[in-house]
Amino acid sequence: MSIEDDVALLERVPTLRLLGTAALRMLAIGSEQRDFSPGDYLFNAGDDADAGYIVQRGTFRVEDRGAEVVAGPGALIGELALIVAMKRPSSAVALDHSSVIRVARSLFQRVLESDPAAARRLRDELATRTSQLTSDILIAGAKLNI
Repeated sequence: MSIEDDVALLERVPTLRLLGTAALRMLAIGSEQRDFSPGDYLFNAGDDADAGYIVQRGTFRVEDRGAEVVAGPGALIGELALIVAMKRPSSAVALDHSSVIRVARSLFQRVLESDPAAARRLRDELATRTSQLTSDILIAGAKLNI
């Protein structure tokens, strides 16, 4: 894929779209593509998380303590690893021949440092999502206590 193809793919990811075209171009140039065969692990629970992955083609099953999600083209896997050092809470395995764009946390942070407006847009989005999640948890808790 070309840099322009990678930028177009990154623009499909809601969280990344907030950054704007210039920041996405920097991410596309600085990231790397990785290919996987069926059954290959993208990462395992407990691994150090130093990057996020955008699925270019194929699908991955993300498993977290019994819960499963299938991630296909345009999905961002390991989003939180772009922001904070942590251990992977889940495992991700390729279900078919697949490829991803690997965005290292260090690259992501350099892009945010070089574009404060993009960093603010991302911060505002994450704050909104955190607030919504908190509200959802409170509502679910209230329903369970009925």
